[in-house]
Amino acid sequence: MNTLNKVISGVLSVSLIAALSACGGGTAPTDATTAGGAADTTTTTAATTVTTTIPTVEIVTSSFAEEEMSIIETAAEKLPDVDLPNGADIKWLATYDQNPTTSGQPKTSALELFEVKYGGSVKWYQTTWDTRFDDLSRYVLGGEGIDFVPGDDEENFPKGVVNGMFVPVTDYIDLSLDIFDPTRDAMELLKFGDDYFEVIYNVAALYLVSYNSQTIEDNGLDDPYELWQSGNWNWDTFKELLIDYVDPENEMLGLDGWYNDRAIYMSAGVPIVGQVDGQLVSNINSPVIEKAMNYGYDLWSNGLIVDQALYSWVPPIHYMGEGKELFYIGGWWHYTQSPDTWATKIPPENLRIVPVPSPADQDPVTAARLDGFAICKGAKAPEAVAAFAYCWMVANQDPELQKISARQFASDYGITEELIEINRSIDQVAKDNPVIDLAAGSSEDIFSITTNGGDSAGTRAAFKGVDWAQTREATADTLEMLVEEVNVNLQNAVAALE
Repeated sequence: MNTLNKVISGVLSVSLIAALSACGGGTAPTDATTAGGAADTTTTTAATTVTTTIPTVEIVTSSFAEEEMSIIETAAEKLPDVDLPNGADIKWLATYDQNPTTSGQPKTSALELFEVKYGGSVKWYQTTWDTRFDDLSRYVLGGEGIDFVPGDDEENFPKGVVNGMFVPVTDYIDLSLDIFDPTRDAMELLKFGDDYFEVIYNVAALYLVSYNSQTIEDNGLDDPYELWQSGNWNWDTFKELLIDYVDPENEMLGLDGWYNDRAIYMSAGVPIVGQVDGQLVSNINSPVIEKAMNYGYDLWSNGLIVDQALYSWVPPIHYMGEGKELFYIGGWWHYTQSPDTWATKIPPENLRIVPVPSPADQDPVTAARLDGFAICKGAKAPEAVAAFAYCWMVANQDPELQKISARQFASDYGITEELIEINRSIDQVAKDNPVIDLAAGSSEDIFSITTNGGDSAGTRAAFKGVDWAQTREATADTLEMLVEEVNVNLQNAVAALE
């Protein structure tokens, strides 16, 4: 029995309903490691305000110059006046804080807007990636009143709707507001039944292609950014650059990154599991998917994708800074930290980014990240969560607030204003044609046989040298069955909300 068939056999032996109706069985963090379990104290000095949310951890919250505060106060006038019957203090469960941190995260304009306009505050309940759903279940069932969690977690939807952890945001937002113009269409992507389940405040590119401009220059290659600007950045030119550069014998590696397969197949415009009229659909038999998988198979067969098995399954992306690796596909988050910790080791002055290319015969599309908030069952102040999302919308749309963000990125992360503008242009590709895949959020079973089942299963297999027809034949019927079971449970969950 091959690896994929073993995965499918395991899937069929597990009850899908059980997987959907529970968030997990791990152990939640103790109060000693949970910010929400610690008492908040505030002390004030002449220069700064310091808030302690975890014992012994001090967070400096003053970060804006006087002229920037004036800009923020002016921008606050763009925010709607909303009724907040339960106040504006909200509880946030996530692996990261919305407040500034001692690890280097500055205070955001969005949080300052929330404080200025609504008198709001965000209390962080710390969790880990492995325990986040366990913790959410524990808090919801315990009546703690967690208000919201990150909406951009791809494992949230539709699973969080089916298992009753999230409630519709429909009753708490006003989609007629102008600030929804950039995200109104994206809201439809997470609409089940007649309700929306995420307040989306921004649409961004989930992946981007990073490269070292010095490597391009040293090897006499066409610059990817210039190819993009001239309308010639596509699968064909991407492959040509890799062919011209790659020479493993001389430690000149090609395409690196953990999720190259997802980034590339979604740049063709069709997800493995999508949504049509609030119901999940399997696209595994789509000719577009077949085209993408054959392209990935071709890249691997030509030795253009880094074989991570040769590097103990740790991508050698530090080679980027040494001029020994051409491309790395990852997220913008790789660079929202000190350049000293950038895994690519590309010097800031040489860092360049472009979108993940699409097929030459179509308009550019890219995998999208839907930044926003999911409101939890039992939330005490859902209206305030919506208000906080409005603050993020204004922060992302106001040109003067964008300048403040650029200043923070330059001073804290070493990222140039030029690179920030390029990233915004890449994000615009996602805004124009957003593509999201719901496999991860459908069920663990679907996730396992599509996008997370190892190098011999699902979409990853073709990019590791497995013929796509073989994978499709072994997977298609099972995926169709699992998707239909999720649809039945989703329909029942949505009906129960009415």
